[in-house]
Amino acid sequence: MDRIRIVGGNKLNGVIPISGAKNAALPLMIASLLTDDTLTLENVPHLADVEQLIRILGNHGADISVNGRRERQGESYARTIHFTCRNIVDTTAPYELVSKMRASFWVIGPLLAREGKARVSLPGGCAIGTRPVDLFIEGLKALSANIEIDGGYVNATAPAGGLIGARYTFPKVSVGATHVLMMAATLANGTTVLGNAAREPEVVDLANCLNAMGAKITGQGTSTITIEGVRSLSGARHRVLPDRIETGTYAMAVAMTGGDVILEDTDMALLDTALEAIRRAGAEITETNSGIRIVRNGAGIKPVDIVTDPFPGFPTDLQAQFMGLMTMAKGTSHITETIFENRFMHVQELARLGAKISLSGQTAKIEGVSRLKGAPVMATDLRASVSLVIAGLAAEGETMVSRVYHLDRGFERLEEKLTRCGAHVERVSD
Repeated sequence: MDRIRIVGGNKLNGVIPISGAKNAALPLMIASLLTDDTLTLENVPHLADVEQLIRILGNHGADISVNGRRERQGESYARTIHFTCRNIVDTTAPYELVSKMRASFWVIGPLLAREGKARVSLPGGCAIGTRPVDLFIEGLKALSANIEIDGGYVNATAPAGGLIGARYTFPKVSVGATHVLMMAATLANGTTVLGNAAREPEVVDLANCLNAMGAKITGQGTSTITIEGVRSLSGARHRVLPDRIETGTYAMAVAMTGGDVILEDTDMALLDTALEAIRRAGAEITETNSGIRIVRNGAGIKPVDIVTDPFPGFPTDLQAQFMGLMTMAKGTSHITETIFENRFMHVQELARLGAKISLSGQTAKIEGVSRLKGAPVMATDLRASVSLVIAGLAAEGETMVSRVYHLDRGFERLEEKLTRCGAHVERVSD
């Protein structure tokens, strides 16, 4: 099993290319099930989650071809993938596939809309809370689907004439449920209005792609999304937006270590709230022609309090990384997690490096220390794993991060990107 070895103490200087967003690519890939034409996606990252979803879509009958080429984006791989699903050969998404990645549950929407039935295993993924599928199920029921749960599977059927448009208000904001209901409603009879919908850039990206395929969606980016159902969708060509979580992660790494880095091919507007928190911590952030410049020299890290919230609030997917940054702040900071109830599993691992963190309910109190010291640590989920990398970059001596398969789910070529900027980071295979 691979591990990541980090020798801390080096500032980061140079250019880091930002990959396409995993959280945008996955629903876009699933949208290919809605049409018998070819959907071509550009700027798809090479990640374990993407490869797993390719296997799942293949199981349903999608023909998939990949054009990977070295591009100028810091010589990272920016792949173009063609998805053609002329016929759905299987409407079952089995446990052995779905259990490995929660987002694969989302195929229930397109399968139900196009084929009128779906049998999908209850999902797996990171162990960061219960994340029930109730919102998905109740939303699909609002579109007149009949749903039963039996033997660990969700069995869904549509009325004889197909799903029926309806007005549905999410009891809480859910990105995944918004994706699924929006996809399902594109082929429903009549108009669907989704209230309290997620406003995340990845939701907007999916809506824009679906519209390019012939859907009629308005209101994306607001809390009310309206979908006028159409008879069928066509193919399209769409470029995956930049990964705002990767952008924020590397910005925090620079704020942690000091240095001067250009984050290429990304957009400040995707994560205004997170960048403002990093500024308050002491980094200088400016927009450039090619992306974003992050600089931190001189004064140390300032303590900053944050509360995670749905977009445009501070992203829960950057909470662990920000905690890593705050471990060396000159003072005390507080982080409150409002999205997932079990997303502080990285706290004990950061403590192994010398961090001083205490928990009270959903709030973490971080008392900044003047030095961290390298130690063996273990990744517990995707975002927690990279918080350990951020801390390790500033720690004295060697930090060895195990279970890095979590990292491979969401960060493309992380060790290479950091090494190019002067970090001492390498992958070690046992």
